[in-house]
Amino acid sequence: MNSAMTEFFLNYYLMPFHMSVVALILLSIAETIGIFIGLRPSHLVKKMTPEWLLNSPLLDVKFSKYLIFVFLLINFSFAGYFLELSFFALQHYFISPYYLFVPALIIDIFFTVFMIHCLDQVIKPKVTHTHINLVGRLATISTGNARPGFSAQARVRNEFGQLYYVQVEPEYGELELQSQVLLISQKSNSHYIAKKISISNKLFTAD
Repeated sequence: MNSAMTEFFLNYYLMPFHMSVVALILLSIAETIGIFIGLRPSHLVKKMTPEWLLNSPLLDVKFSKYLIFVFLLINFSFAGYFLELSFFALQHYFISPYYLFVPALIIDIFFTVFMIHCLDQVIKPKVTHTHINLVGRLATISTGNARPGFSAQARVRNEFGQLYYVQVEPEYGELELQSQVLLISQKSNSHYIAKKISISNKLFTAD
């Protein structure tokens, strides 16, 4: 039993996926220790990541972007193990990891995007208590549909690029999911009356 486990962990063909697991464990330990000493790897990764990537719509999530890196490591290792062991079950030998790198990466990205989407849907947005007026800003409906008396969540950025989540509802009609709206008046600190932006809106046509 011990020799089989040792052979599994030292197997050359599984080594890239072992390294992914090791990296995940080391990062988890370092992050835990970093919380107490004030030196967290997640902060270092954030500083090293280009600004354009941090502000990308693909990474516009309500949780730490460091988790995306963790998801990538988890899914890459599991995808690699699955492919290698599936091939071994059919052919009774392991295939070179060079042939599995791209398929494993594709599976990795697919499941990472799926996990990001699911987690972003269940996490409540960070409530901002600072009084700020976002009237006149463009927003995007991010959760549900809105109609008079029934608000929906929308995301909007201020003039400095900071992201806010607010509740919006129309004066009349309905605001559908993912539609762009204009915040036209403020009901409360984080509740706005919004108007749907149509393609024919003269505000967005060239003179």
